[in-house]
Amino acid sequence: MTDSLIHLHGVTAGYESVPVIEDVSLEMPSGEFLGLVGPNGGGKSTLLRVVLGLLEPWAGEVSVLGRTPTRARRDIGYVPQYAMFSRRFPISVRDVVRTGRLGRTRPVFGYRRRDKAVVDWALSTVGVEGLAERPIGTLSGGQFQRALIARALACEPKLLILDEPTANVDPGAESHLFDLLAELNREMGIVVVSHDVGFISGYVHRVACLNRTLVCHTTAALTPEVIESLYGHPVSAVQHASEV
Repeated sequence: MTDSLIHLHGVTAGYESVPVIEDVSLEMPSGEFLGLVGPNGGGKSTLLRVVLGLLEPWAGEVSVLGRTPTRARRDIGYVPQYAMFSRRFPISVRDVVRTGRLGRTRPVFGYRRRDKAVVDWALSTVGVEGLAERPIGTLSGGQFQRALIARALACEPKLLILDEPTANVDPGAESHLFDLLAELNREMGIVVVSHDVGFISGYVHRVACLNRTLVCHTTAALTPEVIESLYGHPVSAVQHASEV
């Protein structure tokens, strides 16, 4: 279990008296790039909340990086589907990325030299170092997503989780972002939530299909019949070209 990034066994969770995910089991080994797909309401957000330690499961075992989700949280980089702040807020890209250090640095007396070095590394890694002093509201959708990924990297994570990271970007930016994630996967495990099964299959190692319960497939096993059984109706799977 200690070598697993994520260990789930028989996990059931929900809200009030309504279960959303039931008897979910998953073993994610170190270095894996895992895609999480499923229909709206299938439980993807609930599963992420369990892994992040934001929701206590009703039943089952959960460990992340060999620890409880709460204890592992500082080693997880998280990119939400929707940033929980207004892009009109007068803050620079560098300052947004710097907030990723809050769990790693001292609570008073400001950021250290080490924090500045890590922020510079994160900006450079995602290719937005030239935008560091620009207001966050002036960025394109793809640039904004890269800034959010840089913020997640600023905590120096061992596991990176992204919830629909390309939901608000154009197809060209989508390809660039997944090329970036493929590079980052050399250093850390990655979980990405997506609706585009055909696209992510060119990048991820496995696809975890969640619709209340969870079944994992290799990308080669993602036939139209498998996808239709997941979503409950016919789905067109579009194959995207990729150099990865």
